[in-house]
Amino acid sequence: MNPSRRPPRWRGLTLVEVMVAITILSFVTMIIYGAFAGMKTSREGVQRITDRYREARLALSRITRDVQSVYLSKHVPIDESLQVVETAFVGQQGTPADRLDFNTFSHLRLDRNARESDQAEVSYFGSQDPERSGVWDLARRVNPFLDLDPEQGGRVQLLATDIDLFDVEYLDSLTNEWVETWDSRQALEQTDRLPLQLRVILVLNGGQRASAGRARGTIRVVTKIPVALNRPLTFATQ
Repeated sequence: MNPSRRPPRWRGLTLVEVMVAITILSFVTMIIYGAFAGMKTSREGVQRITDRYREARLALSRITRDVQSVYLSKHVPIDESLQVVETAFVGQQGTPADRLDFNTFSHLRLDRNARESDQAEVSYFGSQDPERSGVWDLARRVNPFLDLDPEQGGRVQLLATDIDLFDVEYLDSLTNEWVETWDSRQALEQTDRLPLQLRVILVLNGGQRASAGRARGTIRVVTKIPVALNRPLTFATQ
């Protein structure tokens, strides 16, 4: 056999070549993993912000439905000692959340054969989170059994978590100006009256991050709610 025609001998990879190949493969793997991790983080961030906007919109929708059916009633017995129900509309300032107490026709009877009507006492107020210091939630209280204290009783549920602000203003029909408080029980110009409109501002924490390493911004929603019945119900007392 001619030695010049002997087939070439294949040699193996050196240790340096193996290390270079492993390094390149690791680098490519890190790039791919980082890309997928970034996509997952972005998707979770978008989903969280979407959920927060939905939470804010649902809270305002619930408030709107209650406020649009708010009412006052002067249907009381001649003998005041026999009175067992008092209606009121009271708006108070607070930090970070105002408080609102009123009577409304918006109650839905959810339990079968429950001795309830469409009337209820409803409150909106800030409730401090018992598990997280400095965190406030927006709570709604509803009591379908009317009594002499429109600000107490009933069941409490959370409408929105981790709020930054819940601010309510009231449009006075006499002055055509927005005021920050309202009390239909006080012996002043607001006695037995309701505002024309309410302006509600709800701000939630946990919005979009402005840039890397910074705290997240806030989500702000605003609405104006007209009040249909501005005067007390008196049709049974005339």
